[in-house]
Amino acid sequence: MGASALSRLVTVVIATRDRSSSLAITVDRLEALPEKPRIIVVDNASTVSAVGDLRHAHPDVEILELPTNVGGAARNVGARQARTPYVAFADDDSWWDPGALPAAVSVMRADPLTALVAARILVGPEAALDPTSALMARGPLDSAGRPRPDGRRSVIGFLACGALVHRARFLAAGGFDPQLLVGGEEEALWLNLASAGWRLVYAPEAVVRHHPYGAREPARRSRLQARNALMVGWRYLPAHLALRRTLAHVARIGRDPAGVGAFTDALRRLSWAWTGRSPISSSTVRALAAHASAS
Repeated sequence: MGASALSRLVTVVIATRDRSSSLAITVDRLEALPEKPRIIVVDNASTVSAVGDLRHAHPDVEILELPTNVGGAARNVGARQARTPYVAFADDDSWWDPGALPAAVSVMRADPLTALVAARILVGPEAALDPTSALMARGPLDSAGRPRPDGRRSVIGFLACGALVHRARFLAAGGFDPQLLVGGEEEALWLNLASAGWRLVYAPEAVVRHHPYGAREPARRSRLQARNALMVGWRYLPAHLALRRTLAHVARIGRDPAGVGAFTDALRRLSWAWTGRSPISSSTVRALAAHASAS
């Protein structure tokens, strides 16, 4: 697939906030790709400009600045702005390898029911396999645990920084929910896509590099991830599975300092889960069970 063909098919969307140095590295890497994808950067209301220098150094990059921080939902803004049939996401500390985007597009186009292709993510200079990628590699061959005709692994957990989506299907599913910010926000999207009948598959030949930014806040992120797991469970899971998830969280509170805060945060947003409650389809419940048994 030539550069001109790829650029007509894929836009890379980067959501960023207050990370100008790592963002510059990511954009440098993406602009150096032989496939020359279009790039859109969505700035999540940075407290200091994260994109000022970028405008001068990379005039071909489209930059959108948001007035408020909407977390992972900034990707939705970039996807709506894109005009290509597929959108690949990158964080401001991750990038796609040469050849990875064409590989992911080929997987997407091979199956008319696929809505998301998850890349293999290698972390840091040592290129360690991300634990989520390791889980995807062990996943069932389809959502019911049966062999798929193409031999691909279906996925339920993925990382947004290594995902290529079918743009129209992604937007129709609502994209990333702004209530979830950043930290496990992918689960709600997967549930919405799967319940709509779309497939999500793992493509290990498509490689994404992730060099985590040094100034992360692990305690805050852990709290958000726990909060989001509760919120998503209450909104989307059948009652017995939502209750099971809640009880498991309560049982861990004594060992997890963030547990009480996460539970309190989730309760404050109970109306979001209750008023928008949309239990997943029975086929998606079976997919969860298939993945649980495979892992």
